[in-house]
Amino acid sequence: MPDKLRVGVIGAGRWSRTAHLPGFTRSPLCDLVAICDLDRELAEARQREFGIPDLYTDAEALLARSDLDVIDVCTRGDHQDLVFATLEAGKHCLVEKPVCHDYRDVWRAHELARSKGLLTKVGLTFRYAPAVMYMFDLIRDGFIGEPYIFNGYEQNSQWLDPDVPMDKRIHKTKPEGEAPWGTDLSREGITVSSLEGYGAPTIDIGLECVGADLGRVVGLLANMVPFRRKTNLDTERTRLNVDDADMFMGEATNGALFSMQSSYVTVGNYPGIEARIFGSEGAIQVRLVEEFGEIQTIKTAAPDAVEFVEREIPRRYFAPGARLDDHWSTAFYGNLVHNFMEEIVAGGDVNQGDFAQSARVQEVINAVTLSHREGRWIDLPLDRSLEMPAAETMPW
Repeated sequence: MPDKLRVGVIGAGRWSRTAHLPGFTRSPLCDLVAICDLDRELAEARQREFGIPDLYTDAEALLARSDLDVIDVCTRGDHQDLVFATLEAGKHCLVEKPVCHDYRDVWRAHELARSKGLLTKVGLTFRYAPAVMYMFDLIRDGFIGEPYIFNGYEQNSQWLDPDVPMDKRIHKTKPEGEAPWGTDLSREGITVSSLEGYGAPTIDIGLECVGADLGRVVGLLANMVPFRRKTNLDTERTRLNVDDADMFMGEATNGALFSMQSSYVTVGNYPGIEARIFGSEGAIQVRLVEEFGEIQTIKTAAPDAVEFVEREIPRRYFAPGARLDDHWSTAFYGNLVHNFMEEIVAGGDVNQGDFAQSARVQEVINAVTLSHREGRWIDLPLDRSLEMPAAETMPW
């Protein structure tokens, strides 16, 4: 193992700039040595901003380098092909969610990584928020006792305005060759979006809080704003049948109840995540909402003191180089990146938020989608011979 892990990043867009690249730059365990994007101008801007030595517009050329230890896939399209190419090239892999739209493909990627002795990490960003990390430790220490109920929701108004382009990518020409999305106007054909967006990391937090898998789920996907601009190049609104709100509930295998709502047509600053866990000995509330200069809060209560009282988050839960004025994306993702570097350097089996965890989350997403389309409770685990209902999804 080199003194520092050598990292190449594929993708130079907005999320790469505000989350991924600052994380690698701040971690003392790695060197950010290469950036790759199909848009050379965009890649050059990131190269200058973060002092990255090498630039590529061809991902295959980047993956062919023998001196890279870690590849970060932060593209604005589907990730699956780059994930498998990264693993086949023998590199540890960080990738934005979803790894794949079908949970079975995520398991395949996990098994390939394990067979090659590689560690993986998924952009389940909010498990790395200092407030959430503190919550997880309180739960492990027995603060809530036996878990009874998890509630998760998202307060996010990013697309409340129908003139905000549904596709966040900045296109210079009309995208061609992509599978259509949002064009099936039937109830069953709704394109999965919010559920795979911030729904995924909220599900992830919930599974950790209850300490068990879900045994069955029932849910609904909804399209609240039917006419929208599709891309930055469109001047007119068009009919897009996209999941911009959803709700589901479930029962965990240990008997805990689980409920969740995700949406980006609900008034509030994003990410707007709130997680509440109630147990036999206590309860914890975490809010990851940018309000009045704060980006996160944690409150706790106990049976003999039922008022929820805010706790100070210990400094140990913040990543190297963290600043008080960090945007939430930089603050939370800095922990994710540094945690991954620590896991690789340690060389052990500890690997939180990996492809296996992402597969658990994606299976819940696939099950809720199936529940919506068939109008019934869905038992988990899913039958791996079933055709998954995630064929039409957003292209990012």
